[in-house]
Amino acid sequence: MAAVSLRLVRAAGPTETRQGIVNPPKDLKKPRGKKCFFVKFFGTEDHAWIKVEQLKPYHAHKEEMIKINKGKRFQQAVDAVEEFLRRAKGKDQTSSHNSSDDKNRRNSSEERSRPNSGDEKRKLSLSEGKVKKNMGEGKKRVSSGSSERGSKSPLKRAQEQSPRKRGRPPKDEKDLTIPESSTVKGMMAGPMAAFKWQPTASEPVKDADPHFHHFLLSQTEKPAVCYQAITKKLKICEEETGSTSIQAADSTAVNGSITPTDKKIGFLGLGLMGSGIVSNLLKMGHTVTVWNRTAEKCDLFIQEGARLGRTPAEVVSTCDITFACVSDPKAAKDLVLGPSGVLQGIRPGKCYVDMSTVDADTVTELAQVIVSRGGRFLEAPVSGNQQLSNDGMLVILAAGDRGLYEDCSSCFQAMGKTSFFLGEVGNAAKMMLIVNMVQGSFMATIAEGLTLAQVTGQSQQTLLDILNQGQLASIFLDQKCQNILQGNFKPDFYLKYIQKDLRLAIALGDAVNHPTPMAAAANEVYKRAKALDQSDNDMSAVYRAYIH
Repeated sequence: MAAVSLRLVRAAGPTETRQGIVNPPKDLKKPRGKKCFFVKFFGTEDHAWIKVEQLKPYHAHKEEMIKINKGKRFQQAVDAVEEFLRRAKGKDQTSSHNSSDDKNRRNSSEERSRPNSGDEKRKLSLSEGKVKKNMGEGKKRVSSGSSERGSKSPLKRAQEQSPRKRGRPPKDEKDLTIPESSTVKGMMAGPMAAFKWQPTASEPVKDADPHFHHFLLSQTEKPAVCYQAITKKLKICEEETGSTSIQAADSTAVNGSITPTDKKIGFLGLGLMGSGIVSNLLKMGHTVTVWNRTAEKCDLFIQEGARLGRTPAEVVSTCDITFACVSDPKAAKDLVLGPSGVLQGIRPGKCYVDMSTVDADTVTELAQVIVSRGGRFLEAPVSGNQQLSNDGMLVILAAGDRGLYEDCSSCFQAMGKTSFFLGEVGNAAKMMLIVNMVQGSFMATIAEGLTLAQVTGQSQQTLLDILNQGQLASIFLDQKCQNILQGNFKPDFYLKYIQKDLRLAIALGDAVNHPTPMAAAANEVYKRAKALDQSDNDMSAVYRAYIH
């Protein structure tokens, strides 16, 4: 899958404050090595250091890249850059018009005061000095008040005001070119093209702002396995809570240039989430052995290069790290403790990562039996849906063996955009249940609002339009409302699983004597939807519980 993103790079001088300027965070050290820019990525809103030699003219290569990349996300990124260009052009035209008006006023004033005698000429020589002085002060005021006004860029003004020796760049100009960071080194390696905004006929080159560059990066080939270690492409953030997040500086681009671990990977469970995860692991060059209770689901992945395991025990015994993603606590326990299960393949050094959404008691029990056999354990449930799984944009919540978490970094980058390490076993399970409790309750509220609109004679589409313009606007809200309006409940997240998570979240609250009345009410609605045979539909089918 081609990883595509449009980006704007802008190396900013100290006086630049315009919208769209990208400055590195204060705590991000300037990298060493070849010259590069700190880039904002259109579409993903991420940032990364990009080498100068990886950049190409935008207008000269735009059409060529559009033909190569047909994806929806690529086109959205193109649209974002074109919109930015239109706005920038409008600002430049306004600035040029204001500058022209100022020039005309000055010329008119000079015409009225033009001398006709030698005495007047002498007077003029004195007055011109005052005029020039005043004009200089006026320019200084404009520059300090707004970097948008005037036809010359701050860099050009600095060059004119501060002559320097040839061959030695000024201090400010040094700041504009930032060498490559070791923390993100090699992130953008691989076959990619980047584009630089070229001024059009209506925007003369002499007036173009040299700080503006627009870039399009496109990964069009399969990744090589010779990139920098994946830990150098990650941004690690320690929080006050003690949790750690590993986040790709640009998940789309990094997913296209991952150094896959040399460890053998196993994967158990090829459901809605597992299928997308395995597909991305294979695309990013990992060696994967798969197993599924329904063996036919393995065929597609075998064709893509995966190996087939006959039992969970066989997969674990032949692989270094084995992931599992199954439906519920019972399935998770059966997979580990059942006949030919995971536990039978565990021996010292073998690693097991459970990505199922289960309760803390279940995951703690599994961790204990795995570790008792000399194995290493990590829980890593994922937040997302089938589409995010397919796109490699899941959020991974991990807890347990910290070393194993780090060993899984290339796998987590292949399958997700962000991963969090939350400490001891059980924490990830609790956090995942809380996240899904909020999501499930919100979905029930959406359905309730749409049905109330209908029975009171209000337009459901208009309600959606209003919500999409307000603070609740989100992809989740829009997609689920569209499902309801179109009557399309093809599962992206099974209704039966969100009800299971609500039930487990309520039990979590009960265990600590914490009330969860909203989740309890939502749970009852989902239970009614299940009674109406909606279990295997998308969670948005909870809507039907209100209309029957």
